[in-house]
Amino acid sequence: MAELPPGRTTFSDLRRRPARELPGVGPRIEAGLRELGITSLADLVSHYPSRHEDLSNVKKISDLRVGERATVFARVIDTKGIGRPVRGRSPGFSVTLYDGTGYMPATVWGRQWLQSQLQPETCVVVSGEVQRKYGLQISVKGIEVVDSYNPDEGTAGPHAGSFVPVYPTNRNIAARRLRSLVHRALDETGHILDPLPLGVIESQDLVNLDDAVQEIHFPSTKASLKEALRRLVFHELFIIQAALAARKARTEATEVGRSNAGDGRLLNRFVKGLSFGFTGAQERAIAEVLQDMRLERPMRRLLQGDVGSGKTAVAVAALLTAVESGGQGAIMAPTEVLAEQHFISFTKDLEDLPVKVVLLTGSQGAKERRKNLEAVASGEAHVVIGTHALIQKGVEFNGLSLVVVDEQHRFGVAQRTTIKEKGTTPDTLVMTATPIPRTLSLTLYGDLEVSVIDELPPGRKPVETNVISVAERLDAYEAVGRELDAGRQAYVICPLVEESEALEDVRAAEELHEELTSEVYPDRSVGLLHGRMKAAEKREVMADFNARRIDVLVATVVVEVGVNVPNASAIVIEGAERFGLSQLHQLRGRVCRGLYTPYCYLIAAPKTDDSEKRLQAMVEHQDGFRLSEVDLAIRGEGTLFGGRQSGIADLKVAKLLRDLDVLVEARREAFALVANDGKLSKPENRPLRREIRELLGDEVEWLFRD
Repeated sequence: MAELPPGRTTFSDLRRRPARELPGVGPRIEAGLRELGITSLADLVSHYPSRHEDLSNVKKISDLRVGERATVFARVIDTKGIGRPVRGRSPGFSVTLYDGTGYMPATVWGRQWLQSQLQPETCVVVSGEVQRKYGLQISVKGIEVVDSYNPDEGTAGPHAGSFVPVYPTNRNIAARRLRSLVHRALDETGHILDPLPLGVIESQDLVNLDDAVQEIHFPSTKASLKEALRRLVFHELFIIQAALAARKARTEATEVGRSNAGDGRLLNRFVKGLSFGFTGAQERAIAEVLQDMRLERPMRRLLQGDVGSGKTAVAVAALLTAVESGGQGAIMAPTEVLAEQHFISFTKDLEDLPVKVVLLTGSQGAKERRKNLEAVASGEAHVVIGTHALIQKGVEFNGLSLVVVDEQHRFGVAQRTTIKEKGTTPDTLVMTATPIPRTLSLTLYGDLEVSVIDELPPGRKPVETNVISVAERLDAYEAVGRELDAGRQAYVICPLVEESEALEDVRAAEELHEELTSEVYPDRSVGLLHGRMKAAEKREVMADFNARRIDVLVATVVVEVGVNVPNASAIVIEGAERFGLSQLHQLRGRVCRGLYTPYCYLIAAPKTDDSEKRLQAMVEHQDGFRLSEVDLAIRGEGTLFGGRQSGIADLKVAKLLRDLDVLVEARREAFALVANDGKLSKPENRPLRREIRELLGDEVEWLFRD
């Protein structure tokens, strides 16, 4: 990169400059900044305010009225201490102000160190609420010593300008100190060069990046703050979309697929043998998938659908089409339990067709595994179902032409890439039973085409959901007992614990199993299922539950996805406040597949407002897409699905639910730009390419290869 002119810098340069080089950042402050995720000057200037205090209502003392929030420019006449320490609260002081129109006292609490700075004739800007107490006075919210002040230009400094930023902070960094550090960093960084191409900036009528960064912190007007926010939101989303567009362009330019047209001989027989008809949404999804498979470029499609919406039937249609075309299909599931369920289901659904289905998991015996590997390598096996064992060394396909990845967000980028390399660039169908708002799918899966099954099969009954306190938890088990008396079955999910405490998870399940067996349902068959059981044991438990030899199944979240027992009509989730909204919805989905009214009992002791909101949302909403929007609103975007695993950087200012229109525009501009410069190698696009590399690292190294 050419040397920059004096006084100019880039975000890339600022990322290499440690925050400790700022005056006033010693070891203690540096440690406090690190807790906030701030280690560089780039982190500091992009630690954007969560809100601003509006101090723009500048008034003369003679014009002040009781109850209003106002800002006053005045001279200090004198100060005096007031009050005394009470229950840890520091005493305060009163400062008499004069602005040429009148005198007024202002009270300051807990900042005694300021009193020594407020000498007579000192110029100050004071903001606060006007109160009546022995006459009018101001209860000070903010006070700043200034040499001079012009309210029209907002030059009062970082703490008492027209709009004062309020930052996310912690106990080691006071808000005032952080505000000063950001102000100092902006003064010392110089002009920040803009990585976005000029054509995009002009097309979207955006302010330049340097002005936006300055104004988002210390805005001169409400209008300038709004423009700065719009620019920075667009900036974040555009960089993500440009990376996704470049990745898609690279895939289309470098990968040549095969046409999986099919002739319908298997698919038509499968459809005729079904005891139900496809919903309109399923028919639409199947048509979209099969149309993609006919093309001589690799399909890259995401299939979204709520719990029980029929995604598996769409996957079967795609797999049969691949087999009709002379290829093999593979399904990769996140757990052995789900892989086993898929194997059982597919074997039954395809038993009347000349299609051989085999299972590959890590826990299979050597003889069974060797036999299945030979079937896969010879082409005798048409459909291969497995876990990550499918991508291990030694698994060779004869002609892999379609990969179905179930519950995609549970696999890393490297794992998905490896399985694709098992075939000559096979078609890929990514399925998720975790409904995602449109805004999030555009961001996470911007390089995939998207099919949505937004319709449930007819006759599906809503799940009656109740939140039960821990003190009343036995009421839930009594209600479940009535379902058991009617000949039905139930799940009981043990409390979630941290993944690093897997043994604790098992202990919780075992203790719950013991309680239900000995105290609650002594005359019933109570089964146990958890992740540390051997594969054969898990297979036996699920077979017994399917065959109704087990009435109540106590399990960890190993049953979260895919398990299908239609006779199960009730589920109890212990410690429900510990689960995310998506997990709760997935678990509830285990009991919505039968003919009876299903029930879900959430036993919880919520300790935060967010926990209460999640539980209430479960009571109010059955639709997974609506719940996903509620979940996104509660959690915020943060690091999307593990951030770098998905190739997505953190969002600092963009809010996907709020900024859908901006996201759509950013996506359009990014894909148009990449259409004309697939590797962003033109001189005017190189700063953007460098910025993408800085943010996404190894995920986009291919952008820099010839």
